[in-house]
Amino acid sequence: MKYREIGKTGIRVSEIGFGAWGIGGRTPGATSYGDADDDVSRSALKAALDEGITFFDTANVYGKSESLIGEAFAQCRSRVVISTKAGCVDYRAPLDLSPAAVIASLEGSLRRLGTDYVDMLMLHNPDPASDRLDDAFAALERLKSRGKIRAIGVSVREPGDCPVLLERFPVDAFQVNLNLMDQRALGVLGVVREAGCSIIARTPLCFGFLSDRLDGKAIFDESDHRSRWPEEQIMRWREGRRLFGQALPAPIAGAALRFCLSHDGVASVIPGIMTPEEVHENVKAAALGPLTEDDLTRAGDIYAGNTFFVKRPEAGPLLINLDAL
Repeated sequence: MKYREIGKTGIRVSEIGFGAWGIGGRTPGATSYGDADDDVSRSALKAALDEGITFFDTANVYGKSESLIGEAFAQCRSRVVISTKAGCVDYRAPLDLSPAAVIASLEGSLRRLGTDYVDMLMLHNPDPASDRLDDAFAALERLKSRGKIRAIGVSVREPGDCPVLLERFPVDAFQVNLNLMDQRALGVLGVVREAGCSIIARTPLCFGFLSDRLDGKAIFDESDHRSRWPEEQIMRWREGRRLFGQALPAPIAGAALRFCLSHDGVASVIPGIMTPEEVHENVKAAALGPLTEDDLTRAGDIYAGNTFFVKRPEAGPLLINLDAL
């Protein structure tokens, strides 16, 4: 496993991280990946650390995720880097970026994680134009000065939010969608790097569609957020998997992870992980190193020549952008 620094924080993380949304299990509405087996999740967390994964991404609204992480690393807290989020109190309610809410969210996370600090606290999909952000960032700075957090991050709704936020606030890392079928983040990598900031690449497998596990006609449980996507979107992702699978080294999941790791400024790639087998597959892929320049050119050409996203239907009562979870 190789390790990279988050911005200029001195915090080094494994280049493959552990996206811990899935292990949180079922949450109200279509806001999860469905049920998860806690024993399998515990085994996956242990396997991750055993194979050199040190970066674990979670959130206050990811079900049992924080509690499982806290339990798994209670005796080895200093060996792992934990990032969690604040701002989303409930998927069915508006974001609350007030200092009181941000602080209360962190305190709840610390209790569930069984620790007295987190390595990074991220604001969860804020509007970069919100006038509430000044107070929210002031609260983050106070928490940092008190040793409650070591770094400040933002999980953004879309890549274009990154330069807007950098004009206003000191940010150590942005979490942003980046995968073969969504390469928009490459357009802001230069600005982010110049600011001494890093990218944490989420959805590197495009919600599982850049893997062999969804090769057939998947039927998603009603609690799975992917059940909200229209069939046309699912078909475009399946076609994308076919196109990239023909052009890039097999397996496609490995090529997808290596694509993200091929770009300077990406500190860690956080595929969602739910089993020890997925841990091993992801670590094995990363060990192969970046894609070749020819592979990257082919990936860019396919992306430029196709449209892999359709507009998503309204999310009903859910007021948070589920694409950015």
